[in-house]
Amino acid sequence: MKEFELKYGCNPNQKPARIFMRDGSELPIEILCGRPGYINFLDAFNSWQLVKELKEATGMPCAASFKHVSPTSAAVGIKLPEKLKRACFVDDIEGLDDSPLACAYARARGTDRQSSFGDWIALSDICDVTTAALIKREVSDGIIAPGYEPEALEILKSKRKGNYNIVKIDPDYVPEPQEIKQVFGITFEQGRNNFKIDRRLLENMVTENKDIPESAKRDLIVALITLKYTQSNSVCYAVDGQAIGVGAGQQSRIYCTRLAGSKADIWHLRQHEKCLNLPFLPELKRPDRDNVIDVYISDDDDDVLADGNWQKYFNERPEPFTKQQQKEYLSKITGVALGSDAFFPFDDNIERARRSGVSYIAQPGGSIRDDIVIDCCNKYGMAMAFTGMRLFHH
Repeated sequence: MKEFELKYGCNPNQKPARIFMRDGSELPIEILCGRPGYINFLDAFNSWQLVKELKEATGMPCAASFKHVSPTSAAVGIKLPEKLKRACFVDDIEGLDDSPLACAYARARGTDRQSSFGDWIALSDICDVTTAALIKREVSDGIIAPGYEPEALEILKSKRKGNYNIVKIDPDYVPEPQEIKQVFGITFEQGRNNFKIDRRLLENMVTENKDIPESAKRDLIVALITLKYTQSNSVCYAVDGQAIGVGAGQQSRIYCTRLAGSKADIWHLRQHEKCLNLPFLPELKRPDRDNVIDVYISDDDDDVLADGNWQKYFNERPEPFTKQQQKEYLSKITGVALGSDAFFPFDDNIERARRSGVSYIAQPGGSIRDDIVIDCCNKYGMAMAFTGMRLFHH
């Protein structure tokens, strides 16, 4: 297939639209089911690059959940603790622990479930039956992977009345070294960002604390590779082999840090007993439960706890999860890794990161206020590496 005609571009009025190889060669993909659209393919090709690179960097199966050309999360295939399984609504998935790929997607999808609603999925490895069974019951637009087990493919084809978007990509495809796009009729050209992210980026330790354990190095690599394919400005929090908070496309660095931090906090709070034991009505679907949990731990908890409201969601009225209780719970969290796609211009980013349990940081450095940022890290005993490499993505 040399080209594929799309229904329309970013919006229905943007026609005609297609994908094709500029040199006239075959596209490196097969469309096994459905008819992916313009934004679907933007998500597909960005997310595939992420999981391919993350697999190369870690040697582990990886998965990503994408929405509007940015990851909601990416993760490697580490088994989920029981609390996290319950928080991600995957404690009933048979054989989950035996499939690292399914564990990776369970983590990626479970990180920011509201943002992942209707996601595009990328898998680094051939999709197995367990992963397909997990995907089948989630609301999703499509998937890209290097292959599919026959039974897994049939499971996925049953989604959306047989119209689920399933794309197979050639894992050996290597794009041209130059990228070209047009904006306002003007052609832009640049070299592809083939910069390799690995543990060597973490050697320039600039803080008094220079101790980053191997698990934290892995998490920093997860954060940095996630950022490489996230719309800038962006900041990513990661722990236990997964991105737990992504702040994308913000004009201010501190807004990135706050947004990503608030998502990381929600990820932690969802594993608190108060959230895990909410007495949901049995007929309440998973997306509705996600929404209720987010409201329950927000400042608008009356929307689900007030008399006349709670009866819509629960068998009995839950006790409020007070802000003081949440603050005390979050204050005990440490060991979180944080990556930034550009330098921190002020130490307010470090202050905000600390409140979400950040202990390890990787950022390019190069600000005129680097000394202030380093001093703030030293104040809290954080370990920070300067990577020397900006990771803007647009």
